[in-house]
Parts: sequence; C-alpha cells; structure tokens
Amino acid sequence: MTSESPRQIPLGAVHFGDLKRLSPIGRDFGYDRGTPVDRYYIESFLTRHAVDIRGRVLELANNEYTRRFGGVRVEQSDVLSLKADNPNATIVGDLAVAGTLPVAAFDCIIFTQALQYIYDLHAAMAMLHRALRSDGVLLATVPGVTQVDVWPWYWSFTAASLQRLLADRFGAINVVAEGHGNVFAATTLLYGIAVQELSTADLDVNDPAYPVTIAARAVKRAVI
Repeated sequence: MTSESPRQIPLGAVHFGDLKRLSPIGRDFGYDRGTPVDRYYIESFLTRHAVDIRGRVLELANNEYTRRFGGVRVEQSDVLSLKADNPNATIVGDLAVAGTLPVAAFDCIIFTQALQYIYDLHAAMAMLHRALRSDGVLLATVPGVTQVDVWPWYWSFTAASLQRLLADRFGAINVVAEGHGNVFAATTLLYGIAVQELSTADLDVNDPAYPVTIAARAVKRAVI
C-alpha cells in the first residue's frame, strides 16, 4: 500500500469501492470474519512483553493469553470474572469493590480491552496495583479508534490519558503507554474487516494520530 498525501488524489477522484456503505461489513469487530485488527496489536504487545508473564498471573475472563504467552514461566494461573457462571473463573467480583482481589498476590496481571467498561477507574486501578507483588507488572490495553459495543462503555482513551491514569498509581517513571495503528488499520477495524484479509506490513506502520489499540506496561516498585 502506498502512502499518499491529500494533494496527490484530486478532489472527486477518491474510489470508495466496497467501503461506500452506511453499515459495516461486519458488526462483531471482525470476529465473524477472522481475527479482529485490534487483536493483532494486543498480541504483538504481549509478545514483546512475554517475559513479564511469569509466576502467578491473573487474566480477565479466561487464561488464553496467560497460557499462550507465559508458557512454562507461569506457576499459577487465575481468572477474574464478573459472572459466577464463568467456568474459567477462579476469582469472581468487581474491581471497583474493595477486597475483590487478594493483596500482593500476583507477579503479572493481563488486563486487555476492559477499562472502558469500568466507571470508577481510579478504584479499579488501586485494586490492580494493590494486587501486584513488588516488581509485579500490569500489561493493559484499551481501545483507541473503535466501534462501541452494546455493553455499558464509559470511557475513550488516548495514550496520554492511559499513561496519566496508570502514573497516578504506579508513578510516571514506572509506566510506558503507547498507541498502535494507522488510518488504514483503524478504517478496517471500523468496517469489521479481519487481519486475515490484510497485509501485516500495512498494520505494522504506526501513526500516533490514529491509534487502534493503546497498550501500557506498568511496574509496581517497592516503596523504600
């Protein structure tokens, strides 16, 4: 794919093709066609930080990423769920409710694509921070440019807002937040096109003005 400037395409000469429509190609983020585009960035992020996924690990809803990226480094795998009927759950509860997670229990917490559903973000962040052991790592991702689904969706994020949210609890020096994606990747996600229909060379180009996924690594340092 070429990178054209706005002036290289004359006014009225844009070819919309299959994208000239008022409804998306798929409404399930791309799951109905394959792997959603945002999952490409989430999994790339976890691949880069796989060494952090070790010891006792907590993940939300299921432990797919714990097993996939942690492998033999994982000694104990826990799953947090809001719903008691989740067969994967080892801990059931709401992050905004005190006492949901044990204190200083986890070496790593994988928390992907969920902060936007939590109204009391600061309470949730305090809970996640408290649940980590000293030098434990939170690997968190949130949507950037995206479809909004049917669940109560309270917040939209930028790399700056996620950085600040985490820094308020972990300390700025212990947090790195970054956006991944570009205008093409964002467009394909909005239309529900899957990764399998795209070239990863196009997805690997980052434009900070069009983040599809915002990812952050935060480390809990001991207070001296």
